[in-house]
Amino acid sequence: MSAVLRTENLSRVFHHRIGWFRTNPQFAVKDVSFELKAGKTLAVMGSNGSGKSTLAALVGGALEPTSGHIYLDGSVLAYNDMRRRAQSIRMIFQDAEGSLNPNLTIGKQLHEVLRFNTKLTEKQCDDTISKTLKRVGLLNEHRTFYPYMLTNGQKQRACIARAIILNPKVLVSDEALATLDTSVRAQILNLLIDLQRELHISYIFITHSPEIAQHMADEVLVMKDGKVIEYGETQHVLNNPQERYTRKLLNAGPDLST
Repeated sequence: MSAVLRTENLSRVFHHRIGWFRTNPQFAVKDVSFELKAGKTLAVMGSNGSGKSTLAALVGGALEPTSGHIYLDGSVLAYNDMRRRAQSIRMIFQDAEGSLNPNLTIGKQLHEVLRFNTKLTEKQCDDTISKTLKRVGLLNEHRTFYPYMLTNGQKQRACIARAIILNPKVLVSDEALATLDTSVRAQILNLLIDLQRELHISYIFITHSPEIAQHMADEVLVMKDGKVIEYGETQHVLNNPQERYTRKLLNAGPDLST
């Protein structure tokens, strides 16, 4: 099975000014390479500051790589190829409320995605919005709701609707479930599993949770100081970690500091 997404030596350097004429370059991500196959899930784990969210931003197009390449269906995905990226790689974020426009109804926010990225007629847009809301477990009436009128779980479902409405190849979840309570988190995880089966989407899950990685992922990539220190099949990495850092991460949770 060929990779739908592949990164090759992907790096991002931030320059911190330390004087009038000097800067101190720091790698947030350094030489990260991985493959993501169609319909599969990669979990990216690491402590705070490990570079996993920067990696998500690079894949999603929010940040430009300093070096390295991203390949989509075998061809280089340029940073400025916004149309191809917007249609093929979508993101959902931890702060569902913050990522929704409080001044627009859910329906209008979904309509904007279609208007800017497709040539659908108004009738086709309307039908697509209704179908997408149903797919994520919302009612058609929810299109008239503003974000403040939704529960936290419904807001995240609306964000997922916005992410999948263009039938993307890849969905990047940056700690999207971290703030949800346990029961709602389980519902959203099951929804994402169902959507993956139905739409054959590939997922990248940025997560602190070994449980989510165990439940969702085919492969796990562990990051430390911007670098990949362990990468392989989920069962192997979680049940037989080779690196001391990985073992501490799995035992200590998100507050790992060494």
